[in-house]
Parts: sequence; C-alpha cells; structure tokens
Amino acid sequence: MIKKAENEEKVDKTKNAGTEKTADEIFKEFREISISEFFRKNRTQLGYSGKARNLTTIIHELVTNALDACEECEIFPEIEVKIEQIDNEHYKFFCKDNAYGIPKEHIGDVFGKMLAGTKFHRNVQMRGQQGLGVSGVTMFCQITTGKPIGVITKTKAECIEAKIMIDVSANKPIIVEEKNCELNLFTSTGTIIEGECKEAIYINNESGVFEYLRRTAIANPHAKITFTDPDGKNTVFERTSSEILKKPKEIKPHPRGINIDDLIRLSKRENISISSFLIHSLSRVTQDKINELRSMLGNEVNLDKKANEMTWQDAEKIINAFKSIKFLAPSSEGLRTIGEENIKRALTAIVNPEILFVITRKPSVHSGGYAFQVECALCYGGNAGRRTSEGKVKSEIMRFANSVPLLFDNGECLITKAIYDIEWKKYEIKDFDNSPVTIFVNVVSTYIPYASAGKQSISYEEEIFKEAKYGLMDAGRNISGYISKKKNVETEKTRLKILKDYAMPCSDAVSMLTAGSYDEIYAKFNKVIETKYKDIKNEDEEKEENMDTNKLNNLDNNSNNKSDSNLDNNSNNKSDSNSDNNSDNADNN
Repeated sequence: MIKKAENEEKVDKTKNAGTEKTADEIFKEFREISISEFFRKNRTQLGYSGKARNLTTIIHELVTNALDACEECEIFPEIEVKIEQIDNEHYKFFCKDNAYGIPKEHIGDVFGKMLAGTKFHRNVQMRGQQGLGVSGVTMFCQITTGKPIGVITKTKAECIEAKIMIDVSANKPIIVEEKNCELNLFTSTGTIIEGECKEAIYINNESGVFEYLRRTAIANPHAKITFTDPDGKNTVFERTSSEILKKPKEIKPHPRGINIDDLIRLSKRENISISSFLIHSLSRVTQDKINELRSMLGNEVNLDKKANEMTWQDAEKIINAFKSIKFLAPSSEGLRTIGEENIKRALTAIVNPEILFVITRKPSVHSGGYAFQVECALCYGGNAGRRTSEGKVKSEIMRFANSVPLLFDNGECLITKAIYDIEWKKYEIKDFDNSPVTIFVNVVSTYIPYASAGKQSISYEEEIFKEAKYGLMDAGRNISGYISKKKNVETEKTRLKILKDYAMPCSDAVSMLTAGSYDEIYAKFNKVIETKYKDIKNEDEEKEENMDTNKLNNLDNNSNNKSDSNLDNNSNNKSDSNSDNNSDNADNN
C-alpha cells in the first residue's frame, strides 16, 4: 500500500510538472463577444432551426416589420411577397410595403445591427419586441450565401438603394453599397427588401410560407397581401375590413409589474421628488396612493428627496410596499384588438365555415402588471379544419400573438395547452382531433411572454391560460347549441322520411280495412305529417332557394369575368364574388 501511494504521488508530480497554467495564461483566452456573434452560433434561438422553418421565419420577420411600419403611419398595408427558387435549397425572396420608408441615416442600423429598433424600449403593443428580427434575416443570408441583403427605401425626401451586411464581431452594419435610386418602384413611399438564402426549402404545408400569409391575412383584415410562390402561382388575400386600426398607444408601467432595477433606472432620468416621479412615471399611482405609501414606509424612505438620488434600499422598500397597496388594473386603452366583426369577416372569406362564433374576453393583467386581452373564434363545418393528403378532415389550431401567426413549437405553447385542457365532448365535439373545427386564438398585450427569441410560442402564464380557456369554452357553448339543434333536425328529417315511406302502404291497408277511398286516406296521412314537420319542410325550401341564388350569382360573375379582357381583373372579380357569397352563406346560417 505504501509503494502504491508513492507511485501515485510520482504520477501526480509527473502530470503537473511543466503543464500547470497560471491565472494569466488561462485568462489569455478571455474575450468579449457581441450579441450578433452569439446569435450567429445560436441561430436556432432566432427561429432558424430547419430548412422549411428558415424560409418561413424570413418571411415572418419581413411581413411583421412591414405591418408595424404601415400601422405606425396609420395607412392600409399593401404588402407584396415573392419567392423564387435559384437552386436546390437556394432561394431568392422579395418583400415590398407601402409605409413611409426608412431615413438614410437609419438604414444600416435597422438591417445590420442587433438589438436596435423602435420597439424594445417602449411599453407599447407591437408585433416585434426585441430589435432582432430583420437584422437576423441579414445575418442568416450572410452566413448561408456570403451575400448582403438588398434594400430600396423611399421616404418623402429621397429614395435610397443599399446593400448591407453585419460586422458580426462588433455588431455593426457594413454598408457594401449605397446610392440614390431613381427607379419608379413605388406609388408614393415604401420599402423593398430582397436577398438570397440557402439551407432552406419551400413546402406548402401548415408551417409553410403560404399558410403563414393566409393566417396573417385572417388576423390582419385591413391588409392586402399578394404572394407569388416559386412556381409562379399568384395569390391575393384581399382586405376584408375598411377600418384602419388605431395607432398603438404607449402606456406607463404598472406598479405591480415593475421591479427594483426598473424603478432605479427610470428614477435616474428625473430631477423631481420621488413622490412626483412615481405619479408621473407609473400608471394608476395617484396622490392618495402616495399618501398610503407614506403611511406604510414612515421614516424609512424620504419620498420628498430627488428621484435621481434614490438608492437600491429605497427602491426595494417602495416595491415591497406596492405589493400591499390595491391599485386599479392597468389601462386597456393601449391594447388594440382585431375586433369581432373583423374576425368574422376574415374567417368567413378565407376559412368559409358552416358556422362560427367569436368571443372577446375582458382586459386582464398578467405577470403582475401587464395588460392583455384574448380574442377567440370557433369555426365548425363547411371548409373548417384542415384536409390531409388522404382527404381526411382534421382540426386546425390558429395561434396568434398581437395578430402574428405562431406556426412552430405548437406543443410548448400556452394556447395549445389551454385548448387541450377543455373537454370538447361536453360541447358535442366528440373527437376533437378528427372534427371539422378551426380554432382561432389571439393574445393581445404590450408584453407577450414568448418562450424564446424565436417568438413562436407563448410561455405559461396562469392568467393568460385561463382567459384563453374560458373564451374557447364560451364559444364552445354556442357551438354546442348549434350542433345539438342540427342533430335534432337530422333526427326529425329521418322520422319524416320514415313516415312518408310508410304513408302509402298504411293508406292502402286502412283503405282495405275500412273500404274507404285510398286517395282521401293518403291525403289525410300527408296532411298530418306536413303539419307536424312543417318547420323542417320550410327550412329545406329556404336552403334550396339560397343554393339556387348562389348558383345564379356565380354564373353571372363567371360571365362577367369571361367578358373582361384583363386577367388581373378576372382574378379580383372571382375573389370578390366568392367572398361576398361566403358572407351571405354565413349570414343565412
């Protein structure tokens, strides 16, 4: 044993001799990395985690920015998207909007600098939040093709064409080329973004680009979206709402949703008393609440000293006191919902269900102090649900956050969990996964608690979960009544058919037994049957009339389309007539 210990000691000495590093030598490898360098190595966190998903993520980021830009300008969005296949897993993309353009001095930072933008520092409801999206597109194109992204943007002052890359190590834009552009590409103002990417594939499925734009059109009925796929097929999602959404309003932080560090950071900007700072900078803080705060804190915190002199201990005591004070819920005036009528029109035009119900829940609060609201819709029958390649009908779940479709990470999302927490059998939907059902859920908030930087699923928040679930249960009760009524009508129709089938032999038998007139007995049988089932007969006649009217309308529209020599007008006329007929059908239902 002694020899063995001596041998181990010799081995240790041999192992350490000449190989031991000093602290200085170890820290020679220490260096700072930029945010863009981090995401270059961790691009999956931005949503670039699969060939089909990569292309959808690019279009998602570009369209999201375009919609936000148009709504900031308070104009109807007109967005054009094109995808061309260059080679295997190699695509060219194009996105054009009609917003007010980007000033020359900001073009580089918008497309070539991460965590730079107009949204992150504002407590305002917008689709983007972090300032990562469009610069992430630039980086992905750069690391897969080595090429810059192309931008043409026109403001009221000038039109600029630029090619931009990212200096990954410094998180700074590289302006490869920049010049004035005289091309007449815009009616007034706007921005065009085009580039190339590899490691991508276009697939027309429920997580592809087409489906993303289809759902975007449903949740943004005020927008017109034109899409050209790699095969050259052109699809126009016409706007179904003539109402411009109100401009998003910035709201102050709520005392229940702010932490110590936030309070310290805000206070450093102010040269007024702490009490005035709290009233001025936070929502729902009044003089009465300040008086209540004074009585709770006593001499522990001097609320009359300058806000920029507030210490960490002062802020901690104020935040803890806030927890014991009853404040009004955050104002919902900063929330911008789609609206029940707009959702109905959009779903009728694009999904075309047999029946649909839309529910808007009252505004509530999540994470202590962030206002939010949930909009739900439940579509049943008709073209609701999704069709598989085998022709089977499956249920369809449409998830949205601030009107942006969430196509990926379905199982991790709070919305999906809320849907599957409902016992659909109670609402006459016996097999939810295999029913002609489309569910629409939109969570609206100034702060969406995304599960990752890829922004494709919402992390669990109990308040949001409950509102989404209760909203769908409300819609489910309406659907249940409709399905029950429909089943009862079908049962009555079956009985009516059976009675009519037996009317003739019964009349014949009664005629033989009573020696009465067969015709008179048969007429009496029919009169009794028709009197009892009068409502069903009238309903069938109304449906036949509606079908005949729709057929005539379609024939008229087709003849008009044939006589029109302009191909673009043909497609527009057909889409308009179809959407009108769909709306009529929904009203009749």
